[in-house]
Amino acid sequence: MDYETFGCTPVDEDCQQVGMPSYDPQKARAECKAFIHQLRRQFGNEPFGAMLKIKSSLHDFGQYLEVSCMFEENEEEAVNYAYKIEANLPENWDDEAKKELGL
Repeated sequence: MDYETFGCTPVDEDCQQVGMPSYDPQKARAECKAFIHQLRRQFGNEPFGAMLKIKSSLHDFGQYLEVSCMFEENEEEAVNYAYKIEANLPENWDDEAKKELGL
């Protein structure tokens, strides 16, 4: 499987910053979940061979989370789904995500 990463929030939104004193891993996970839900609303559910998930990675300042799309390289619809999201990332939270996050 291959993957594309999309960050942890829409492009123009603030997010939990790993390494900052105010960093809250539970809030970071909630942001990622809300982002996945928003991506599904905008782009539809994942086709066969694709899966939106929260990816954890190590950083000098600790563990950080981001949303990624895992996809089977030989499934054209799955590949297209991942790259369509990557090329059209939302700039801001939609109303449903704001409700989900209590904003």
